[in-house]
Amino acid sequence: MHERNAKHGARSAISPRGVMPGLMIAVALIVTGCQSPTTSTALIAANDHRVRHPIIVGEGTKTLDLPVGSGMRHLSPQMSAVISSFARDAKARGGGAMEVVAPSGSRNEAAVHAMLPQIRKAISRGGVSSKRIVTRSYRVSDPNVAAPIRLAYTGIQAQTGPCGQWPDAINFHGSATKHNPQLNNTQYSEFGCSTQSNLAAMIDNPNDLLHPRAAASGDQNRRGVVFEKYRAGEATGADFNEGDGARISDAAGG
Repeated sequence: MHERNAKHGARSAISPRGVMPGLMIAVALIVTGCQSPTTSTALIAANDHRVRHPIIVGEGTKTLDLPVGSGMRHLSPQMSAVISSFARDAKARGGGAMEVVAPSGSRNEAAVHAMLPQIRKAISRGGVSSKRIVTRSYRVSDPNVAAPIRLAYTGIQAQTGPCGQWPDAINFHGSATKHNPQLNNTQYSEFGCSTQSNLAAMIDNPNDLLHPRAAASGDQNRRGVVFEKYRAGEATGADFNEGDGARISDAAGG
């Protein structure tokens, strides 16, 4: 009888009714210890300048101002080259149309009229048809000012929002004051704005931000040479000789 009770007690100690509550508590403790705080979208935005100051690709107006002195009557070769380069950009990204905005009522008005035909020729050399060059004028309020000639075209460009916005104090949470100096260890709102703006201005083709360019086809002649060497058992790559200027620099003591 005593032996049967002992066996019965052993079976009761390992019964599911006794194991399950303890197992559930252990699993709950493990899961709780492994969980990390949920990262919100606001926290990601607060620490990623690309989210706060995104580069947006869209249609915009590209301009070029040409300074014109009162005594100028001829377009310099340097300025002519700049105008032609601007016209090539207009043809590639703006549909090939160009607008020339000339000042009216300014001190240099006579020089502007003398140089307009030369500017139009420089634009045509850049690939913009003369039929797609539109000339108009703008009124200058001060007759003593030598106003510039502006070239403009509409096309695809990359840009960000305006910089210089400081809604919060640096390193403080929300509208921090001396009575509430709560640090949140996040980037301030203006952080990265100038970098994003400069990057958008330097991009040659804004479409590169949207999708990669198509890969160019391989050189068939070079491919044939490599295949012939491979069939003949010859080396298909360039020979590497460490003695021919390929020595690793020892400037750092290596």
